[in-house]
Amino acid sequence: MIEISHLSKQFGALKAVDDLSLSLVAGEILGFLGPNGAGKSTTMKMLTGFVAPTSGSINIHGHDIGSEQLAAQKLIGYLPEGAPCYDEMTPASFLGFIAEIRGFSGAEKVQRVADVVEKMSLQRVLGQRIETLSKGYKRRVGLAQAIIHDPKVLILDEPTDGLDPNQKQQVRELIRGLSKDKIVIISTHILEEVAAVCSRVVIISEGRLVVDCTPEQLASRSKFDGAVSIRFTAATALENIVSGIAELASVASVEQTESSLTVFPEDKAKLFVALSQFLSQHELVPESIFQERGRLDEVFRQVTVEDSELENLS
Repeated sequence: MIEISHLSKQFGALKAVDDLSLSLVAGEILGFLGPNGAGKSTTMKMLTGFVAPTSGSINIHGHDIGSEQLAAQKLIGYLPEGAPCYDEMTPASFLGFIAEIRGFSGAEKVQRVADVVEKMSLQRVLGQRIETLSKGYKRRVGLAQAIIHDPKVLILDEPTDGLDPNQKQQVRELIRGLSKDKIVIISTHILEEVAAVCSRVVIISEGRLVVDCTPEQLASRSKFDGAVSIRFTAATALENIVSGIAELASVASVEQTESSLTVFPEDKAKLFVALSQFLSQHELVPESIFQERGRLDEVFRQVTVEDSELENLS
């Protein structure tokens, strides 16, 4: 497991990370979120041993990252933001080099390279210089080097950046498969990524932990969670419809645009049925009606802006 205890990092007058504590166990896929400048990159660099904390400790599977840095780093696969690689090398030579510095040689080295080439579908570009590859292929080469030694901890900074939808799905399936016996930490700005693959979400703001929960629990904090959106034809008069819907016992409030309504629940479980019955009774046929899921972007803004405002007030 990973134990992060009272971790802080000071750069002059700036406290980039402020008393952060977390515990992670194998099988978890953690979405690590925060606005720009929140301390995410600094935390990732401390986790991987590239930056020393001002105070606090990080323990990775029994190894302190400060006093047993090399032993801890052997257990980590890391994809930095931008997937930096040696541009003048080919994917084949680069992955062979990474396998060697990870301690593999001979048939095992060849097998390790072949395995990650297969997983990341790199066969067609193995002989090209990395500098000539598309952003998506460079990202896949970066992922391949991160998993070539089958690490116990996988730390990924924007892992699907630059990938097309099919490639994103492939990487997400790979991450889900890897997580069965690993700890996977994903730092991303793509909230869709969190909902798609993560089992846990941590949000930091101003260097402090402000959220630690599941994606479902985070979504439930959205005012849209359980709301129902109804779209009518442009010619439909909505005034009487709005007043009638607002009187339903399961309705808390109604927001109206030109040809659609968003109905917010007093009772999430009963709202959709009550609205369907109301529309049927009044012989109203909408163009569409669907129940909303909580919007992670709304909750993200709420928790990070509120924390920033509290910091400014103090």
